[in-house]
Amino acid sequence: MAAAEESRPPLSLWEQICADYEAEQPQHPDNIKQKEEPVLVIQRTLIPLGADEGELALTEEGVPSKPPSPLVLSPKLPSVKTCSPREFLEHFIFPVLLPGMTELLHQAKKEKCFERKRTKFIALDFLTEWLYNRNPKRKEEPFVEFFEIPFVKDWLKDHPRPPIPLSLLLSEEEAGIIIQSFWRGYRVRCELEVQELRQWQKHLRETKNITKRVREFWVRQEKKVGAKIEDSVQPSPGPSAFSVVEVAPPPTPQTTEKEEDLD
Repeated sequence: MAAAEESRPPLSLWEQICADYEAEQPQHPDNIKQKEEPVLVIQRTLIPLGADEGELALTEEGVPSKPPSPLVLSPKLPSVKTCSPREFLEHFIFPVLLPGMTELLHQAKKEKCFERKRTKFIALDFLTEWLYNRNPKRKEEPFVEFFEIPFVKDWLKDHPRPPIPLSLLLSEEEAGIIIQSFWRGYRVRCELEVQELRQWQKHLRETKNITKRVREFWVRQEKKVGAKIEDSVQPSPGPSAFSVVEVAPPPTPQTTEKEEDLD
């Protein structure tokens, strides 16, 4: 054992910090089956009844378990401008990042990332959403989804993502329904009667050129409809709203004398 321990390589800084963090943090809610309560340990002892008889009696005695150790308060935070890189990581980065990494691993397990090669789960998106909604400056604000975060929307405007394949978006039940329907259709198409019908339809399309005839039919129908629309749009001749009326000039003395001579 001692030789094996000596042969182990020393832990890196990241491994040491992760080990210390896991030792200090409580269990995740998914792993807690029941609330921990003070446990009463039953201690059993054997007491001889008599020296001659050589019999033993079993007695039980309740012994309370040790109380949980009190929480250790974190020391005073060092200055951000004067602390060392290790102190900056331990006091300002890891206390925020490591809980998010823990939630990330549990969510990845729910999304079955450890069972499949490809999933719709994107770890960076989840971690970004988790850190943004747990920002101390947003304590009283509502939860915001990843694609509704302002800087995410601005980034995606200039760098749009390709759509996620449908195979990753479907659930197991939906994918099973699609596969079963395709298989049932394939089995039906393999029947002899259906094969004969498909061969007859293929021969009809090749000889009669049904596709071309259907296309020509619809072209003629569209022309007829267009001609009817043009006829309905043309204005019909009718009485004009304005009429021309000739107005005679007023009589003059000369005109009256000429009319009298004619009479």
